[in-house]
Amino acid sequence: MAININKIKTLPEHYQIMIAALPSVILIVLLFFLIYSPRNDEIKNLGQKILQIDKEIARGEAKVKKLDALMAENALLKKKLSRLKEQLPEEKEVSVLLKQISELGLKSGLKILLWKPAARKTEPGGLYVEIPVKVSVLAEYHRLGDFFSHISRLPRLVNISDIVLRVKNRKGQKGKGIINATFTARTFASVSPRDAGGKQGVK
Repeated sequence: MAININKIKTLPEHYQIMIAALPSVILIVLLFFLIYSPRNDEIKNLGQKILQIDKEIARGEAKVKKLDALMAENALLKKKLSRLKEQLPEEKEVSVLLKQISELGLKSGLKILLWKPAARKTEPGGLYVEIPVKVSVLAEYHRLGDFFSHISRLPRLVNISDIVLRVKNRKGQKGKGIINATFTARTFASVSPRDAGGKQGVK
């Protein structure tokens, strides 16, 4: 349909302005629906994806930090385990350790009345063996204290328990109390993985 320019000129001025602006309005509307609106939806989707990825990155970083903490804790536990294992002799070294304890008793002035190894006990996890020895000695009180002090300074782990003390006076030496001490000296031996596996296999 042909547009009569002369008729448009006879219209009021505000109608002329509206007619003149109509193509621009139509173009803007088309641009909005064809370009801006789809792009806006795309931008929103991208924003949501970015937020989701940021959350995943944050979770990943938290896991990494937790993993670092767990690895540091694991390294610390390994060091502690290594130090503890150093205090546990191998089973073949136990006889040497027991002899050393006996010699310490003699050097401390103890008279050994009883030295009786008891049955060995394996720890439920199979990591070490407990080796108890029943001991009875006669000694002056301070010498017994020296002996226990020497035991505590041994590099290997030795536990003294079940201590029973009885005072005995020698004839003519009332000022010097002699102690009859009975106790259990326990030492511990590490079990090699091969031996532990063999024992479990037997069970």
